[in-house]
Amino acid sequence: MTVHLQGSLFDQADSVDEVALGGLDGLSREELGAGAWIDVLPGWLHGASVLFEQLLNDVPWRAERRRMYERVVEVPRLLAFYGEGERLPAPLLARARDALSAHYADELGEPFTTAGLCLYRDGRDSVAWHGDRIGRGAREDTMVAILSVGAPRDLLLRPAGGGGPALRRPLGHGDLLVMGGSCQRTWEHAIPKTAHDAGARISIQFRTSGVR
Repeated sequence: MTVHLQGSLFDQADSVDEVALGGLDGLSREELGAGAWIDVLPGWLHGASVLFEQLLNDVPWRAERRRMYERVVEVPRLLAFYGEGERLPAPLLARARDALSAHYADELGEPFTTAGLCLYRDGRDSVAWHGDRIGRGAREDTMVAILSVGAPRDLLLRPAGGGGPALRRPLGHGDLLVMGGSCQRTWEHAIPKTAHDAGARISIQFRTSGVR
């Protein structure tokens, strides 16, 4: 697979052994309203480019087709999913999941158990406005933690159904963003297409049991 990665001069590691997670004390919370919030921590992962290359090569990426209205279309990104109990494609992802589970234990009340991965190959790949409402996320507060490696792409957030200006949060190079509270029900998020020369990005989404 040929993709173009725009590396960061400030996030260098020479091997997988040098890839490391920072602490979570630097998370900054932003209240969105209606019981929704996001936590953001830039650069949580050191050596994100090395992890990007490992995931790019080791994950069994798949293309999907989905029905939209009257036709079946290609999903504009590549996907992989690791369910409860499945071995993750890199040991560091298991450490990240466990660190997040421990940090949010009192607030969340349950661990993160699954990992969904998306590969955005260039600026033409995207995901439309949505909330993670399949399963319990449609009726219960939950958390979705997103770790990004590769080139930055903008994550947009807006109240469900629109009706207000979108918030824009660039994510890449080991950045962490956690959506919590009612965010999946009362807000939507998207990664829009861009005409700029965007490098490839991999998004790792940690979720709790029964949330997709």
